[in-house]
Amino acid sequence: MSEFSPAPDEVAAEGVTRIALGVEYKGSRYHGWQRQESGVLSVQESLEEALSQVAAEPVAVMCAGRTDAGVHASAQVAHFDTRVERPLKAWVMGGNANLPKDISISWAKVMPADFHARFSAVARRYRYVIYSDPIRPAHMGEELTWNYRPLDVARMQQAGQAFVGTHDFSSFRAVQCQAKSPIKTLHHLQVVQAGSFIVIDVCANAFLHHMVRNIAGVLMAIGAGERPVGWVNEVLAARDRRQGGVTAHPYGLYLVDVTYPAHFALPERYLGPHFLTGLNEQLPPRFNA
Repeated sequence: MSEFSPAPDEVAAEGVTRIALGVEYKGSRYHGWQRQESGVLSVQESLEEALSQVAAEPVAVMCAGRTDAGVHASAQVAHFDTRVERPLKAWVMGGNANLPKDISISWAKVMPADFHARFSAVARRYRYVIYSDPIRPAHMGEELTWNYRPLDVARMQQAGQAFVGTHDFSSFRAVQCQAKSPIKTLHHLQVVQAGSFIVIDVCANAFLHHMVRNIAGVLMAIGAGERPVGWVNEVLAARDRRQGGVTAHPYGLYLVDVTYPAHFALPERYLGPHFLTGLNEQLPPRFNA
């Protein structure tokens, strides 16, 4: 079994069809992706209820990355197993007909039994969107992180390169993080600006809990001149979350891409969020496994 293969009990059973889905959502109303025992609203629960109506039987979904409360996705990948037969269009259109307006299924595809939305993924990509202006915006307030301080993007770009490569990210993981290892590999981190928008684009083999938001918090502090550019190296070396500054708000964070081995041939849409697709020419292309 390879590093990115599911365990035997995660492979689809004989006679069952495994369906992969592309899912977009605005996370503002939800207590994260994962279904909660307390009954609070989650993306997973909403998606399962919608698909269960299409299947006329209970459906359970697994995702590529469990996003936190308030975090969005333009390219979440999920899968589910079913014995019922439906056209792929029915899973998309029927699912969307039963979903709230802030969740949307963008595609569906029949997959091999050994495909797993989480364990087959070889990279994930996030974008953190900052609205930098002295005045709080009246629009999209829950889809952006507002920053009132002037930010020096060049300083943020310079500091961000220290994250690229394989590092111990203990200083950037939440206390409640359940990952087995804090060592992760960042394939790229770029910071670009378009008017009042500043976007931190980061791709890695995997992420720790709150890792991107903690990276964003450090880069904004450096951009605001509150810390020197070299502070990134100090925080990484400390391996102590208490040295890592403030965790940035969830509102500006988007899961924008998940990479799988090429033989799975999953559909590709734009790299989001949709209101920033014009910046894609300034940012790295999709990561290839």
